[in-house]
Amino acid sequence: MVLDYCRAHWVELTGAVLGLIQIWLLVRRSIWNFPLAMASVSLIAMTLFEERLYSEAGLQLFFFVINAVGWFQWRAARDASRRVPVGWMTGPQRLTWLGITVLLSVSLGWLMHRFTNAALPFADSAVAGASIAAQLLLNMRRIENWVLWVVIDVASIVLFYARDLYFLLALYLAFLVISVIGLRQWISAERRETAA
Repeated sequence: MVLDYCRAHWVELTGAVLGLIQIWLLVRRSIWNFPLAMASVSLIAMTLFEERLYSEAGLQLFFFVINAVGWFQWRAARDASRRVPVGWMTGPQRLTWLGITVLLSVSLGWLMHRFTNAALPFADSAVAGASIAAQLLLNMRRIENWVLWVVIDVASIVLFYARDLYFLLALYLAFLVISVIGLRQWISAERRETAA
């Protein structure tokens, strides 16, 4: 039974495994997280499209492009230790990002509801909109990206459970744990860099 599920869902499984490796590299602030992310999101996009989670599938295409951009941004930002510096946003920046994220999520949800046969269009779009914001903040090396990823991971777990996508559900459970670790490590890194 499990072996049959694995065979039937090998694309989902491979994307999940690559995603797990990628997020661990990200926590460590390794630039090599980006090429693995690009491979992972390509496979996950195929799975999500088949499940009619169109916002999330389109999000994976966005992730592919933005990870390529992030790869170059991080290369330019590395210091002598080959790590990238991280920092916090200001209060007004946080409010601006929150407003943009809500507007993007609601607009995308309406479009998916109105013009497609998307399964769970508003939930799917909320995760997609927040993920776009989190990825952009990650590329900008802002610590708040991890807070947003924790929220996204919880929402994704519920969404993937509703669609019987168990490998992606397991991946996002692992992402949740790693996101909490990433948040703690980036906070520590920022404190060390500020104190230096």
